[in-house]
Amino acid sequence: AVTKYAVAGRGKQRGIKIGDITYDEIPKVMLMSVVNPEDKDFAIETIMKTAKSSPKGAFGDGKIFISQVEEAYTISSGLKETSFEGGGGAA
Repeated sequence: AVTKYAVAGRGKQRGIKIGDITYDEIPKVMLMSVVNPEDKDFAIETIMKTAKSSPKGAFGDGKIFISQVEEAYTISSGLKETSFEGGGGAA
């Protein structure tokens, strides 16, 4: 599953300047996804290949952050998930 957010921000480039106007924050897209550990490398490679703004890439193309999800809760059912192998398991 993937969740897509419209966000605004800047990286090390500190925004962009067009003419006399400096834009400190520029529109960006943030994707959030949880993948099984065995799919992590494939997910990273896919994002790295497809998220570049040009074949060589450019400042502002973004970053990939990796963190471990220890548990999750489904709000509607109240079920707690502690295992994400093979699609997750309710506890």
